Amino acid sequence: MDGLTSWWDFVSNRGDQVLTTVLETLTYVVTVTVAAGAVAITLGVVTRHRPFARDLSLAIASVFLTIPSLALFTIFIPLVGLGFAPSFIALFLYAILPILRNTTTGLAAVEPSVLESARGMGLTPTQVLLKVQLPLAWPVILAGVRVSALLTVGISAIATLVAGGGVGDFIKSGLARLPLPNSLESIWTGVILSLALALTIDIVLRGLGRLTARQPTRTV
Repeated sequence: MDGLTSWWDFVSNRGDQVLTTVLETLTYVVTVTVAAGAVAITLGVVTRHRPFARDLSLAIASVFLTIPSLALFTIFIPLVGLGFAPSFIALFLYAILPILRNTTTGLAAVEPSVLESARGMGLTPTQVLLKVQLPLAWPVILAGVRVSALLTVGISAIATLVAGGGVGDFIKSGLARLPLPNSLESIWTGVILSLALALTIDIVLRGLGRLTARQPTRTV
């Protein structure tokens, strides 16, 4: 109980810092997920009938996940400096693969007979994509978006090492001051905030999935 009380006192006295770091991490999650989603879904749609291009894009996106996170964060410093920019680029590259993989998987899983029925009703290829394929593939695509968002929450803690801010600031500060007073409280604050953000974002995206899930248009 003493440890819990000490941690709560630490957080209570740093409300502004907690809010600032949480907002910084949320900024990464929103901007990175939206940007990665736009690129990955577009790539998945464009390459859905081109196996070589699809496999190549998946292979390139997979390579980014093999690069150590700290190395990927720091490699862009000579190009864009410290702060938000190198952190955003690194997180963006990490976030592409789950969405791209799920987009290609979701689109490929649509039954050919459904597509044939849509074409038989006179729908153009664009209408088939927008009214049939994407709605049917959306639950799978959104699952990839959730993975990317949660991945961004976790890896964004490293952004603090390149002056990118976020809840990782608490972890870095605590590690740097061990075993001084409040060092453990600082580390636990960063960890708990990351977990709370990940849980909240997952709940929100699950709710979004339930709200947006629908069957393809009845005209098919």
